[in-house]
Amino acid sequence: MKPYLLKEEEIKKLEAKIPGWEIHSNYIERNIIFQNFVDAFSFMTKVALLAEKYNHHPNWYNVYSQVRIKLSTHDLGGISNLDHILASEINILLK
Repeated sequence: MKPYLLKEEEIKKLEAKIPGWEIHSNYIERNIIFQNFVDAFSFMTKVALLAEKYNHHPNWYNVYSQVRIKLSTHDLGGISNLDHILASEINILLK
């Protein structure tokens, strides 16, 4: 899948399409709190497999039960279709 930058109108619609994510000018971000470290790390492992599937890897931060994920397509300089897809798939993991 070839990445492309989302247009301004598409970015404005992201909030409704990927609930729980904060939309910034050139990245999207989500902070998730789990019950414990094992749950957080298990989730990160699942996200790592998704990232490999799309060859699109997040910037993330983990301390104990907290995981912060930041998605941006650095090569293109903003939010791309891959960021949207990966965020959507991450939301499915959280259901």
